[in-house]
Amino acid sequence: MDSSIHALSLEITIIITNFNFLLIDKNVLCLGMNVPQLLSFCEVMKTGSVSQAARNLGRTQPAISLSIKSLEELLAVKLFVRDGHSLHPVPEAHYLFEEARNVLDRLNVVTDTMKNLARGQSGALNVAAMPGPSTLVFPRFVAQAIRNNENIKISLSSRSSQHIREMVGAQTLDFGFADAAEVNDPNALYEEEKLAAPCLCAVPADHPLALKDCISIKDLDGVPQGTLQNGHPLFERVRDAFALNNVEFVQQVDSQIVLPLMQFVQEGLCCVITDPISAFTQMNIQGATNAVVFRPLKDEIFYDYAILTPRYRPISQTAKVLLNGWRSHFSSILNEVLEQ
Repeated sequence: MDSSIHALSLEITIIITNFNFLLIDKNVLCLGMNVPQLLSFCEVMKTGSVSQAARNLGRTQPAISLSIKSLEELLAVKLFVRDGHSLHPVPEAHYLFEEARNVLDRLNVVTDTMKNLARGQSGALNVAAMPGPSTLVFPRFVAQAIRNNENIKISLSSRSSQHIREMVGAQTLDFGFADAAEVNDPNALYEEEKLAAPCLCAVPADHPLALKDCISIKDLDGVPQGTLQNGHPLFERVRDAFALNNVEFVQQVDSQIVLPLMQFVQEGLCCVITDPISAFTQMNIQGATNAVVFRPLKDEIFYDYAILTPRYRPISQTAKVLLNGWRSHFSSILNEVLEQ
């Protein structure tokens, strides 16, 4: 976002070499020329009448006349010749008219762009999500969020949670969605917002456990399990839950992310204790086939997600709008999954 704002600030600075003035902002030109003067001049050029220009601009005739007079004094050029009630522009006025219209048009573009930026409807965003959510849920959300905002440009990356932390810490991402850290680092170069969500149990549709409304860890005694790899927090929590309930933990298959494990569930080879986003993704992928069904766990096991933002670089309004939208979307996913 910083690069687009910088580029925009450069565009705001317009040099009109023929008149040797530099546009500083919407109201002031360094040699005294200002926007009301240019607006009055252009309107008189278009209408040929001070009175009509005043009506069009919602100003008084004396105010329009004063703007024209002060502009002529500033440029040391007589811009109009009066013939009775008519004003006739001199040749120099036609040249100024073209230049002034270009300045005003550009100001309008810049003003609209800045308003869109302030409303979160324009800009360039750099975001990332870990592999599970980046498969379907996160890109679908982003696409829907910017559907009516063609002025928003997105760079979307799928990275490991650790890589996302490094990118956000380097202040190169507007925000990232990743696994939460087990222990917060007070010296981290990013802010971490944890989002805890209860896991579900994925079982084959024809498995006896699919008949249950809620599954306990004891129900999984000796049942082959698909798990995340050793060292992942969810693996540790699942293994500890089995140990706490004094039931046999049988690891059939492990994977770096949850979604590939669903193929093994579908083939009837195992059950999987899964995070809700992976469950939601599988529900959408399989559609109405319902080869894999999901049941809540009586013995709650939580999965911790995290929203990561740069600690030392304020994010843009557009990023804030998208981030707030993702929080809301995440909450709606949880509600939908848990109501299944």
